[in-house]
Amino acid sequence: MQKKSIINHEYKPQSKLWKRLYPPLCGIIRLTLQTSSRLVGIRFQRVSLNWSFTNKGLTAITACKLILAILFFVFCPFVCMAAELPPIDDVVLKLQQTYEKTDDFKADFIQKTIMKSIKKTDVEEGSVFFKNPKNMLWKYTKPKEKKLIINSREAWLYLPQEKIAYTQNSEYIFQSKVLIKFLSGLGKLKDDFSIKYTQPESLDKNGNYLLLLIPLEKSSAYNSLKITVDKSNFYILQVSFDDFMDNSTILRFSNISMNAGLTQKMFQFKPPAGVQVFQMP
Repeated sequence: MQKKSIINHEYKPQSKLWKRLYPPLCGIIRLTLQTSSRLVGIRFQRVSLNWSFTNKGLTAITACKLILAILFFVFCPFVCMAAELPPIDDVVLKLQQTYEKTDDFKADFIQKTIMKSIKKTDVEEGSVFFKNPKNMLWKYTKPKEKKLIINSREAWLYLPQEKIAYTQNSEYIFQSKVLIKFLSGLGKLKDDFSIKYTQPESLDKNGNYLLLLIPLEKSSAYNSLKITVDKSNFYILQVSFDDFMDNSTILRFSNISMNAGLTQKMFQFKPPAGVQVFQMP
């Protein structure tokens, strides 16, 4: 006696309610299959869904095909919507406008630096403060304290534990660091970068925009920048890049506050007594 496969076993519903729902359901399934097959390329044989349950029932294989097709047909619009992206120029324009109308901002940050040549990874944390134009303070708190202070005249790197400070004319910083120039209210992204969406993923898991920025200045210290832009307010949430020595840096920003009323005084620095100062070219 030939055994019946559970896959091909015919299901013949007997309830009166099912018999009433079965005919209109068959029509819906046929319409769904016809539309869905064009979308996903499902090849199937026409199945006679008879009103009579004494002829042919609904096999498990056919049922699986129907369910798959229906689910795809129902959820396909959502997949298509998720894949749609605004024009890159619109995103860049809104990003530029957000920082141009910002007098100052502050945020917490985590900086991860991967030095591939010596197989070492450093993770630092702190707070960053910007005030337009040409003012910024990077205040590192973990694992060691240090400060990077930049204003319109000079830049300082202060290492309190070593009692050392390095200073340099800030014009060099603003001329060579295009992203810092942008954040400080001086730069135009489209003047300094070729910008497009990253591939293959152009959105992160929260739907924020992932952009690839390639410097137009060939003497730049990095080949490209990747930034994550908040889809709602167009704040920069993350910056990552590889330098000319193939070291990778990732900066993640959180607790961002725009127009917080920062004072000019916090961007001034005077080395404490006993600190050795080195003038950088």
